[in-house]
Amino acid sequence: MAGGWIDQSDLWKEKARALQIRIRDRFRIAVDKHRRKSRLSDGYFSSSVQRWVLRLRNLRTDSMPASSPFYRKRVNKDFDAEEDSFIIHMLRSLAVPVIGNVCHVFMHGLNHIQIYGAEKLHQALLQRPEGKPLITVSNHVASVDDPFVIASLLPPNVLLDAQSLRWTLCATDRCFTNPVTSTFFRCVKVLPVSRGDGIYQKGLDMALAKLNKGGWVHIFPEGSRSRDGGRTMGSAKRGVGRLVMDADNIPMVVPFVHSGMQEIMPIGASFPRIGKTVTVLIGDPIQFDDLLLTADGKQHVSRGTLYDAISSRIGHRLCELKAQVDKLALEQSLQIEDYTSQNAERANGILQQVDWEAFGMTSFIFTEDGSSLRPEIPTQLNLNVEDQAPEAISSDTCFRIGFSYGGGIVSRIRGYMDPTELMGFAARGLFMNSARLKESPSSVQEVGPLKAWKQFLEANIFQQWNCS
Repeated sequence: MAGGWIDQSDLWKEKARALQIRIRDRFRIAVDKHRRKSRLSDGYFSSSVQRWVLRLRNLRTDSMPASSPFYRKRVNKDFDAEEDSFIIHMLRSLAVPVIGNVCHVFMHGLNHIQIYGAEKLHQALLQRPEGKPLITVSNHVASVDDPFVIASLLPPNVLLDAQSLRWTLCATDRCFTNPVTSTFFRCVKVLPVSRGDGIYQKGLDMALAKLNKGGWVHIFPEGSRSRDGGRTMGSAKRGVGRLVMDADNIPMVVPFVHSGMQEIMPIGASFPRIGKTVTVLIGDPIQFDDLLLTADGKQHVSRGTLYDAISSRIGHRLCELKAQVDKLALEQSLQIEDYTSQNAERANGILQQVDWEAFGMTSFIFTEDGSSLRPEIPTQLNLNVEDQAPEAISSDTCFRIGFSYGGGIVSRIRGYMDPTELMGFAARGLFMNSARLKESPSSVQEVGPLKAWKQFLEANIFQQWNCS
């Protein structure tokens, strides 16, 4: 009996323990179901992060691939509309035509400019399809390349339309250093670019906004002026590739290269110089069809590679035009030298045909070494050059004039003055002052022609009359 009672008690203990475990598990489950889930739990936090990452990835799918640092940044047409106030528009409509025509007159009136292929730029500017953007690229030699060269390429009537003229880019540390210069350059359609801020900065976004409106943007692909006075060209930067690729419509790219601007505005000069010669060569529009097909095809090419390919093609084309314009400038300088020598020969021929004996003088033809082409006659210096062979007189000869003792004007006053003294006086009056100014400009005092003539008469002719 005792053993049976012990077995039953152990059985009831086991049942009670099992019931207790059941109640405890039942209570825990009920509490877990009704308890609110914590937002800071590991599962909730990881799922939220994954959800936001997925949203951002879907948002950037069309514009910014996660595997590349280069992407297409779309720019709205009205990106910088709030920065152009009504006053800026009015000042721009006045300043751009005035400055453009002044630069046109300066280049064509005070300098000599030779333009090759101007019709290509005119056609691209005036006859391109509506809404088609235009980009012009050129080498950068002097600080006044824009607007002097661009104004010289356009007719004056086109320069009056400020709306259709170019936008250009300039570094903020040069053109936008204070509020006054910033306002001025904004009025003449200059966009600020910060050096070292990359190709996705605000300045290039503003240029893209102008292109998306169908405007004209001029850019220097080198990024800065030439370091050796325009003799060589630097490599094209990646920013011009972005302007071509990221525009809503693929723009027309027209290159041109100029030579001679380093003489108009040398490095360190404060004002432009006049009387110089500038040669400009405008090339055909650059095509990028093959690169665009590669970008639209199934073959995956990074956007940075396309930017570099476009910039490289533009730089290569500018180097080709640079070689051609240097050749044209050299040929033009040789033509000017030939024209000068021809004018010298014509002047010698005219001087030889003058009857100098009527003025009491005779003509001599001397070579560079000073030897005469004719023997001198000691008593009678009436030399006639008409019977001289034409081929014996070249452009290296010079024409000199001497006095004759046989008659004429000088023979009438020979009793009052020596002809050699008169020739010496003439030589001193013409060349003495200029020669002394070259040697010591500070110690020379200029004498007027009337005063010099009066001093000569008093020292020679009047003195002889008083003695007689």
